[in-house]
Amino acid sequence: MYVRTFSLRDFRSWRTVSVDLTPGATVFVGRNGHGKTNLLEALGYLSTLSSHRVSSDGPLLRAGTSRAFAGALVVNNGRELGIDIEINEGKQNRARINQSPARRPREILGILRTVLFAPEDLSLVRGDPGDRRRFLDELLSTRFPRMSGVRADYDKVLRQRSALLKTAGGALRRGSRSSDGAGALATLDVWDGHLAAHGAELLAARIALLHELAPHVSEAYRSIAPESRPASLRYRSSLADALPPEFSDPARTPAPDDREFLETVFLHRLAEVRSKEIERGVCLVGPHRDDLDLTLGAEPAKGYASHGESWSFALALRLGAFALLRTDGTDPVLMLDDVFAELDRRRRSALAEVAATAEQVLITAAVPEDVPAELNGARYPVHAEDTEEGRISVLGSVQRETDPLTGEVG
Repeated sequence: MYVRTFSLRDFRSWRTVSVDLTPGATVFVGRNGHGKTNLLEALGYLSTLSSHRVSSDGPLLRAGTSRAFAGALVVNNGRELGIDIEINEGKQNRARINQSPARRPREILGILRTVLFAPEDLSLVRGDPGDRRRFLDELLSTRFPRMSGVRADYDKVLRQRSALLKTAGGALRRGSRSSDGAGALATLDVWDGHLAAHGAELLAARIALLHELAPHVSEAYRSIAPESRPASLRYRSSLADALPPEFSDPARTPAPDDREFLETVFLHRLAEVRSKEIERGVCLVGPHRDDLDLTLGAEPAKGYASHGESWSFALALRLGAFALLRTDGTDPVLMLDDVFAELDRRRRSALAEVAATAEQVLITAAVPEDVPAELNGARYPVHAEDTEEGRISVLGSVQRETDPLTGEVG
């Protein structure tokens, strides 16, 4: 899989840009703050419908505009598909596939598969559980686009149920038997069923994903940091007290009835914590409270890993995802956002070795010397101009690297 062309309009610092790409390595070179990361962010958005830098769409729109556009022509096993999305301020986004409107934006998921490694990935090791949940869910949606809908349905039910809990809890604290409080209590059972159904499907999918992903991550970490302690992953569920302990072990082979079993456990657990949830006004159990435990030897990586070990683990998670997606029969587009400057020589070499095997790898760097020689390829200079509209990014003409041994243009 590779991107043949992509274009942006009013996305971040880009007023407009159109880029022709080829398989192999392409490097965008420019000073920090000049907009090169925005190019990879846009392609990542087309792949996952989310940004690796912000949690909302507002910052993606160029200052002073009300909508942004991103589009790409994707080649997969000789077949071309065009996808684009219009990101609207305060309104629903709109997507198209081969110029035909999609019913909902998530219909474009799976057409472009990407794996992005960026400096922000250090939060996968050192950050909050939400960063790790998002990593799992984005990988799930890339492999199985329908899981994006499952997650959206779960989030919708979670919001509705949380509002009911707050209403019921408020009435209880006031000592009131208001119709609002009574109605909330009366409908909680219905929402419990919806939450358990969607939550069990999401939880079962995450557990199955981890079963496949964990060996790739462990192997990637071993290749990056062979002298370090072995890296391992475990899923930590808020239902753990009610689940057999082997459910958190990625070595366990998922069973066909996992979803039904987890739904039953989920419903039982919701009944157990009902009074606490009403008192606090929040949903205390479910995939939204789960975490992915990252371990080095016998110690958690968070809080115990050195800076170098943390970078190695973050890199291993992305390389593990890349290896897993490859097992599906198609190389994802590998995107490396200004990471070589963050890595020591050994980690740079390990990453470059994998990147050189990708069908297409897109790289950003502040200076050309940050990019390993084996990833020489097309090179685009990026610079910015300060205008009355704010800072505007500009893409220079493509430059081709010359192989120092053969003299051929790469």
